[in-house]
This record gives sequence, C-alpha cells and structure tokens, in this order.
Amino acid sequence: MPPLPLLLLALASAPASGLTPPPVGPVPARAQVVASEGAQAPAAQSPVEKAPTASLEAAPVAVKPAGEAPSPVAGDEKAPTAATEAGAAANATDDVDEPGLEPLEPGTPMVAEDASEQGEATRDAVESESAELEELRALEGAALDPASRSTAEVMQSLRRLGVANPLRMRMLDALDEHTFREDDELPEIPLITDLATFDVGQIQDRYDIPVEMQPLVAQYVQFFQGPGRRWFRKWMSRAARYVPVMHPILEQYGLPKDTVYLAMIESGFSAHAYSWAHAAGPWQFISSTGKQYGLKQDFWVDERRDPIKATHAAASYLKDLKRELGHWYLAWAGYNTGSGRVRRMVERHGTTNFWLLSEERGLAKETKHYVPKLIAAALVAKHPAAFGFNENEFDPEPVLDFDEVQLTDAADLDVVARAAGVPVKVVQDLNPELKRWCTPPATAKKPYTLRLPKGTGTQFADNYKRISPAERLTFRIHKVKRGDTLSQIAETYGTASEAILQMNQLKSARTLRVGGELVIPIPAGKSSGGALATKVAQARRSGVVVRPEDEVPAGTPKGPVAAGPVKKETINGRTRVTYGVMSGDSLWVIANKFNVSVDSLKQWNNLKRRNPTLQVGSTLFIWPDGTTATASVQERGGTVLAKHSVSVAKPAGKAGKVHALAEGETLWSIAQRYGVSVDDIMRWNKIKDHRTLPTGKVLLLSAP
Repeated sequence: MPPLPLLLLALASAPASGLTPPPVGPVPARAQVVASEGAQAPAAQSPVEKAPTASLEAAPVAVKPAGEAPSPVAGDEKAPTAATEAGAAANATDDVDEPGLEPLEPGTPMVAEDASEQGEATRDAVESESAELEELRALEGAALDPASRSTAEVMQSLRRLGVANPLRMRMLDALDEHTFREDDELPEIPLITDLATFDVGQIQDRYDIPVEMQPLVAQYVQFFQGPGRRWFRKWMSRAARYVPVMHPILEQYGLPKDTVYLAMIESGFSAHAYSWAHAAGPWQFISSTGKQYGLKQDFWVDERRDPIKATHAAASYLKDLKRELGHWYLAWAGYNTGSGRVRRMVERHGTTNFWLLSEERGLAKETKHYVPKLIAAALVAKHPAAFGFNENEFDPEPVLDFDEVQLTDAADLDVVARAAGVPVKVVQDLNPELKRWCTPPATAKKPYTLRLPKGTGTQFADNYKRISPAERLTFRIHKVKRGDTLSQIAETYGTASEAILQMNQLKSARTLRVGGELVIPIPAGKSSGGALATKVAQARRSGVVVRPEDEVPAGTPKGPVAAGPVKKETINGRTRVTYGVMSGDSLWVIANKFNVSVDSLKQWNNLKRRNPTLQVGSTLFIWPDGTTATASVQERGGTVLAKHSVSVAKPAGKAGKVHALAEGETLWSIAQRYGVSVDDIMRWNKIKDHRTLPTGKVLLLSAP
C-alpha cells in the first residue's frame, strides 16, 4: 500500500470532469451519485385533458434507435426538502403487538409533509463536496491502519461512487485491495443451517443497506423458506426482469441499490398489484402521493403501474424520507406509515433506534414488521443458495428492454401490435400504465411515448404508415347515465358490445358505473367495418362474451331486490300497484323497489306496528304517486321507478301486437318500448327463464 501523502496526491490529481460517470443501462446519463442525497426529484406533471373525439388514423411516428435510453420521467426539478404526511396510514393503529408472525400485505406509502425550502444550489454544492470528503476519510482510515479489514462503510462509500467513476478507480488503484473490486467474484456463502448462530456480520459488506439478524428478521427468513416459498419464487423470477432497470435509477438519486427490495415486499415486482388501500404498481403508491411525485393518473393512464416512472418517484420519495428521518430503517417505516407518525415516535421516546421504537406503542404491527421483512427479503434474494433455494426453483423473466416510438395520435393496440409483428399482450406488458385498449390522444407537439420490444421500432414505423383506413377505428367518449346498458350504448354508436368491453378492459357488462366514461370504438367509415369485425373476433377469442339477458342497467341498486309478482291497475285516475310478498322481502326492500317511503307503505296497508312482520304470499298496495296525478311506472332490472308527472294512463299495449326479439335486446328494453311490464311479457308468453330466449323469438305484447 502506498504512503498516505502519495495517496492524497493521487486523489488530488483526479480531474473534476471525471466525477460524472458515463451513461449506464437503460436509463439516461446519470448525474454524479454521492453518499448524501443530492439527486433531483421528479417534476409533477399536469394531467392531459382528453379530447371528446379523436381518431386512430396512422400518423408520423418517431422512433428512438434501439438501445437508446428512455427519457427520464422525473429528475428535472428539485424534490421537496422534507417528506410530507397526508395523514396516518389507513391500517396504522396504536394497538399492542400480537404474538406470532403473520404474512402481511404490502404497506402503503403516505403523502409527504410540507417543509420550508432551502437554497437548492447551495445544498447541492455542499453535498457534492461533502461526498468527496467522505470518501477521503474512509480511505484514510484504511490507509493509516494497513492491518484493518475492509469495512462495510468503505465498501458502501466506494459503491456509491459508481463502477465507472474515475475517482473510484484511482482509490482502488491506490489501495491495491482486491476485495473492493466488484468485478471480482466473491466467494459463495455456505448453506446457512442455523439462523440462531449465524453471524450476519460476515456478509454485511455485500449489502449497501444496513442488515441485522434480529429475531423478527430470522422469522421472516424462515417464512420465505417455508409458507411463503412459492410467492418468493415468483418474486425472484420477476426480479430478474426489473432489478437491472431499477438499480441505475436508485443510484441516480443517491440511494443504495439494495433499496430495490422494498419494491419486492411491496408488490413482488408486480406492475399490476393493487391493494385494499388503493395503492397501485410495483412501489404501491396511493393516488395522492403518486401525484405529488409526478405520476400521472387520468382516464387514459396510471403511471403508478409503470416500473420505470414509479421507480423515479419512489427514489425521490425515499430520499426525502431519509433526509427527514435520518436513518434508512426509519425512512422505510415512514414509507409504510407516513413520516409524521415516525417523527412523532422519535420525538416522544427520544431515540432513532427503530428496534427500540418498535417495542413501544404507536406503530402498527405492519410497520413494525416492515423493516425486518425488507431485511429478510434482501438477505435471501441476494444469496438464495445460502438460504436453501435452488436455482431450478426460479424461472427468470427476461430483462426489461425495449424500443420507444413517438405517436402523434391515439392508436388501437391491436393495430400497433400487428404493425410491430408482436402479440398485443407483449405491447400491454411493456406499457402497463395504459388503462384502455388504445393509447391516449396525442399531437405532434405532445407525442405519446410507447414502448415496443427491442428491435421492432423501425419495423413498426414502416408498417404503421401503410395500414389502410379500413383497418382502423375512431373513437368517442361516452359518459354512462342511469339506466344505460352496454347493448344500448353499442346500438347508439353503431358499434359492438364486445368491442366496448375489450377497449375499456371491463370484465363484464354488469360493471357499468353511473358517471363513468367509456371509450367507444367506431368504424371510421362504411369501408372500415372490417376493423370492427376484427376487434369483435379478437375480443371473443380472449373470452369476452356479452349476453344481453345478463345485462344490468347502470345505477341498479345492489343488495336485496323485491322480486315478487306485480300487478298494475288504474283506479279513479290513479295508478295502484299490487305486490305479492316473497321470502326475504322487507318493507325497506319493497319501498326501494317502488321508490316510495316505508311510512307510506305502512299507511296504505294499515300496518300500525313499528316493525310489522310480512307474511309470504300476502299482498301490499302501493300508490307510486300520492296525488291525483297518474304516475308512469317503469321497471328497470327488477326496480320499478315512478316518474311523477300529470298524464293519462296508457293501455297495456295494443291487442295482437307482436315483436321479434333482435340481437342485443332484453325484455326490459322491449317493455320500455311498448309501455308494458316485464312480468306481463313473461306471463303472456309463458316465459320462465328470460336468460334462455333465442334471437328471433316472436313475443306477444298483449294478453292472449
């Protein structure tokens, strides 16, 4: 080892320009990665307003060369100086710990807490210079004591400089210490058979996060080895796809690379994970925190599900938490429960020791388990063989690699996949942020960046501009109103129900929600019906089937529905409904069916008891309109609605009138059209099950 003065001279001669490493991996060129947090945070993005009408016509497509790094989602503006708390996590309570270990759902990040801003430029300069001093001091310690072992602190300091940093290479050359070189293969850790006697200090220098073998850490290791083994296998298989992409982003923000295992315990590296607390994506952002850290969520996209964009946001959020709380264990706990709760615990108990704080009241069990679970996941994931896993247990997914193309208009994913020569599922897997079966509206000034498999970008650009109009669709936005059914919407726009389900990725025709919006795919012209037929065929092949008899009008009340027989008659110019009580009926259920009050029901039927008992088979009289005006009584999906208006009661259909059941029609829609009830149609035609009616069946619309 050279004398210290020579070592200092060698370090002093390192050129300033060498402190910024060249671009690495699939992310943009990284700024200097230092020990203290000086990276930039993602800028908030304003949501894109959707156009009421757009076209899926082919448009000029810009293609980035294969292998070029994607544009950063975040990093153009500084992050807030302190993490903010929107409130305590939904599942964070002050309950006393319960004994035993239970598998836990991933935690939910909270909204960061506002703090006063500091001079950004000054702070960056201080942190940058402090980082060099930290590396120098660490090296001095090793140089002044040649007999000392390479410590984890020195290893972490060197790793934070980055593999290609010239200063790091000069330090390695000065030390001439092979144990610092990451390109040298470290010896394998022998199989650990007894966690109680295992000294984790032997492998601490292989991690850039603090790892300790606390009792709960050991329990989680055993959980991953035993009951949670099949889930851990899936996590490891997905890790092969996402970890190589996430590591450079974490380094860009000055975070330890092993922080990536927080995403493992949050979601198992699943882009589509969605929790009971409405947290989404691989880093499990709730909506408000995601928006605060620049993740767009609108009708078209949810960027919380994008592994690259969400990693930028998570790195910025964790950086703020670490700056505010001072220790990584506390930062991780804050990610789970909110920084304010952790900060109050620190102030109340006068310690920053997570293990001591976890013994006190104030942190939910999930938060107390969160840190040991992360440590256990990191221990096992980096050295699975040492913890009893065989490499044959994993099925590594290919590393996330892609081309990017710039779209200047909305595009149907089927058309995109066909132009790129790949299955549509591959396009969806590379773009998990997409909520629809098409890309968002875009312009030449504001194009949408779409990912395609590596090497297909040029092929896509060439093929896409040659696709004829007959193979494309336009679309419109429909806002669901009360009483809408999928078949009615499809008929209104001249499209197909299956195409609407497919485009909006809905599970069934029963999922329409009043006030919700749907993308309606429409043929661009008379000659483009083939595009719609292709969409319907593709939807049916994927299992999308729409049966009109199973449709439920939007806004139909959930829960028990009065389904007894109904008879309507006009008495002295007023409509009276006679209802037959069935098993399970109550006054409340019947009142909801006919849109009247319970008190009115009791008054009309002389029910004087507070909670009268209804007898199955008995009848109740309902006057939908309590005035002398007649009421139009309609039945929608088992619910009769009274429209209060002055009108003359219409006769129940004309004698001898018939109707042939067309595709997409329901008994309810026919009843609405002819002014009769569903029960009457079923009685007149002796229909027992309305779900088995064939298309073309001729129905009587009056009493025989």
